[in-house]
Amino acid sequence: MSPFNLTGSTPATFILTGIPGMEQLHVWISIPFCSMYLAALLGNGVLLFTIWTERSLHQPMYLFLSMLAIADLTLSTAAVPKMLALFWFRAREISFGACLTQMFFLHFTCSAESVILLAMALDRFVAICFPLRYGAVLTPSAVAKTGLAALLRSFCIIFPCIFLLRRLPFCGHNVIPHTYCEHIGIARLACADISVNVWYGLVVPFTVIVLDLVLIAVSYGFILLALSRLPSRTARHKAFHTCGSHVCVLLLFYVPAAFTALTQRFGRNIPPEVHILLANLYVLFPPLLNPIVYGVRTQQIRDKVVKVFVCPKSRLLRQ
Repeated sequence: MSPFNLTGSTPATFILTGIPGMEQLHVWISIPFCSMYLAALLGNGVLLFTIWTERSLHQPMYLFLSMLAIADLTLSTAAVPKMLALFWFRAREISFGACLTQMFFLHFTCSAESVILLAMALDRFVAICFPLRYGAVLTPSAVAKTGLAALLRSFCIIFPCIFLLRRLPFCGHNVIPHTYCEHIGIARLACADISVNVWYGLVVPFTVIVLDLVLIAVSYGFILLALSRLPSRTARHKAFHTCGSHVCVLLLFYVPAAFTALTQRFGRNIPPEVHILLANLYVLFPPLLNPIVYGVRTQQIRDKVVKVFVCPKSRLLRQ
C-alpha cells in the first residue's frame, strides 16, 4: 500500500526517524525516558489523588496545582508513548490525522500551562497583597472560570494550526526527523511557501506567552513590594517560601520552552540531535519535577501525602 493518498497531496502517513545520528542508542535512551515518564505519572497521580481526597486542600492554590498536574500528564502522554514505541519496536509510522492530533495536544497543553502558571502567580499576588480579600476574590467559581479560560484561549490559538497545515501540499515528503509531530516540523515537509505557518507559529504563541510573562513579572513586582513592607522577618521568609515553589516551576517551564522554540527556528549551528534530545526532555522534565518541587517545598502537601498513603498502612499493621 502506498504511504500517500493518491487522491490528494496529503500523505496518508508520516515517518518519525527518532533522534538523527543516535539510532543505535535508541534502546538505551529509552530507559531513562521511560523511567522519567513512569515517575511523572506516579508523582502527578499521587499529587492529584492527595488533593482530591483531602478537603483541606480544596483551596485555590492547590486547585491550580491540580490543573498543572493534569496539564503535565497530558503533555508527557501526548509524546512519550509513541516515542517509546519508536525506540523499542521501530514503530516509525504515524497517520496524518494522528500526527496533527499529537501536534495539537502538545502545543495546546503548553499554552494552557502558561495560563495556569499565570493564575498561580495571581493567586500568590492576592494572598500576599490582599490577604483579607483572598476568599472573596478567588472563589471556586473564579477558579473554575480560570480553568475554562485556559482551555478556550489555548484552543483558539492552536486550532488554526491544523488548517494551516491541511492547506499545504506534501509532494512526496513524509519523513519527520523527530520523535513526535510539531507544527513547524510538519510544515517544513510541504512543497509550498510556509511563511504563514512560520510567522503564525512564532508570533502568535510568542506574543501570548510574553504577555503571560509580563503579567507574572508585574504580579511578583507587587509581591516583592508588599514583602518589603512587612515588619516581621519571619513573615517575609514564610511568604518568600510560599512563592519559591512557583518560581522554580516557572523556570522549569519557560526556560526550556524558550530555548526549544528559538533553537528550532534560529539555531542552525546547533546539531539536530541536540535540539531533538532537548525537545524530548522538555516533555519529560517539567512533568517529572513539578510534583517533586511542590511536594518537597510545601509542608502541607507533604503532611497530607503522609496522611493519605502512610497512616492507613500504619493502622493496618497495628491491627
